[in-house]
Order: sequence, then C-alpha cells, then structure tokens
Amino acid sequence: MRLTNFLVRDAIIPNLAATAAGIDPNDATATSGVKQHVISEMVGSLRSAGYFRDDDLSDIVRAVMRREQLGTTGIGHGIAIPHSRHPSVDRLIGTLAIARDGLPFESLDGEPVYVFVLLVSPQERPGDHLRALEAVVRTMRDEDFVRRLRACKTRDEVWTLLETAAPGW
Repeated sequence: MRLTNFLVRDAIIPNLAATAAGIDPNDATATSGVKQHVISEMVGSLRSAGYFRDDDLSDIVRAVMRREQLGTTGIGHGIAIPHSRHPSVDRLIGTLAIARDGLPFESLDGEPVYVFVLLVSPQERPGDHLRALEAVVRTMRDEDFVRRLRACKTRDEVWTLLETAAPGW
C-alpha cells in the first residue's frame, strides 16, 4: 500500500501553524494542548478538502484525542501517527503535516515530532486501518525519505515525493 492511496493531497500541511513556543515538553497538560492543536489543524484540513461535514469536526478530533489517551502515537525518530476510526468517513483517509521546529508530542523517544500522519478510517474497516498504519511505519523508517520530506516546502513537493516513493519504503 502506498501513502498516496489514502492521503488527501489537498489536505497536506507543509508547515503546521501549531507552535510550542514557551511550552515545557515535560508538562503533560501543555503537551496535551499542543496535541489538540495539531490534531485539530489536521482534521480541519481534511474537512476543508471536503472529506466530512463541519458537524463531524469536533467529534473526530475528540476520537483521535481519546486514542492518544490510550498511548502516544509519537513513535519516535520525529514521527507521529495520530489516528482513529470514525463513522463519518466511508473510506480510509489521511493527511500529512510538517512541523518545521518540531513539537512535543509525548513521543516514545522523548524527542520532538516533525512529521505527522493523521489517519481516519471507517469503524467497520479495521484491516484497512492496520494496513495504512503499517505502510506509514514502513515508509517513515527510511531516514533519507524523512529527511527529504522534512525539506519539502510546498504541498506539491510533498506529494511529488510521496508519488515517487516505492511502495513499502
């Protein structure tokens, strides 16, 4: 599975507005606020691209935040994969966002996160959800790919890199 199979090109955020200025990364409450901002911005981008109704926005953000409470999706090496299943979508969708300065996200390695991949899938399609998570992890395992991704400045540059990436990178 390629990331371009489920990432929404028009929802990619090459420079997140979320910031951690003045945030102590060891302050769980402050870090939770950063997570909320990142997830809200990414879900809002999917909504702006037309992938669900305005009425579903806050419920999807809550669902992703509930998943974060079970355990961080900051997998380390500057990557986080916030995700959830939700009845408002009829197929797996996602977006990618880049935080130029890195953001605290309670990552497993304690380091800031620079690349976020948000996934939202239908509740009745857990297999698609798991395959997408696997594809993201496999792709992001390649340090050179992540370095090039972080250097992208525009949505088109991100998409071109994603299109040229071999499946299972």
